[in-house]
Amino acid sequence: MLPECQPQPEPECRVLSIQSHVVRGFVGNKSAAFPLQVLGFEVDLVNSVQFSNHTVCDPVMGDKRNGDGYMYVPENLLPVYKGKVVPLADIITPNQYEAEILAGKKMNTEKEAIEVMDVLHAMGPDTVVITSSDLPSALGDNYLVTLGSQRKVIAGGLRVTERIRMEIPKVDAVFVGTGDLFAAMLLAWTHQHPNNLKIACEKTVSALQHIVTRTISNAKALAGVGKKPSAAQLELRVVQSKEQIENPEIIIHATTI
Repeated sequence: MLPECQPQPEPECRVLSIQSHVVRGFVGNKSAAFPLQVLGFEVDLVNSVQFSNHTVCDPVMGDKRNGDGYMYVPENLLPVYKGKVVPLADIITPNQYEAEILAGKKMNTEKEAIEVMDVLHAMGPDTVVITSSDLPSALGDNYLVTLGSQRKVIAGGLRVTERIRMEIPKVDAVFVGTGDLFAAMLLAWTHQHPNNLKIACEKTVSALQHIVTRTISNAKALAGVGKKPSAAQLELRVVQSKEQIENPEIIIHATTI
């Protein structure tokens, strides 16, 4: 008589997501929760604020506007981010402006960007992805550059750093919630591929590009021929892109630097 097999519980991955919430649209927790759930995570949500829809209120530290840096949060919070928040993080996803003010260094070249990421590594995080930068692209002015760096331990206890670069086509539209969506999917894919930043970033960026492309196409159809889509029409088509979130076709490739 064969022994009875004891059923095994399914592995559980759980994320505590503390972000803003909107009733309508996709930003903050609304943008992050669905892709994490689709990719197998239990998500516990704490809404830092609740609005009817997104406004100029943004959870990021700052960004560039017309080439100039602009802080969304009071400048006296910068030491809190540098001294308390970033050192606790395993993964950070700043834009170029945020990376520069956190590191205290400008990045006008790829070499300087690597130096900035090394400063951020020294603050604590093992994975740093600069989500967008205005570094020159070999493919031309119509591309943004994303850079990533991951410190990891390989066989024999040797510590190495993997660096990647991605060229992403620019789109002629303004979206809200793409950063939150990027961070959520990167968290999921780095969990799936903990020692392969290249694949994790390719899946994250490709999925985001699928969503953005779908959103623009739908927004233009809603707006009508010759009309510019409104902000409401450009709400990210996250739920409709479930298949691309779960199993993204790789359309944006990373190169190792």
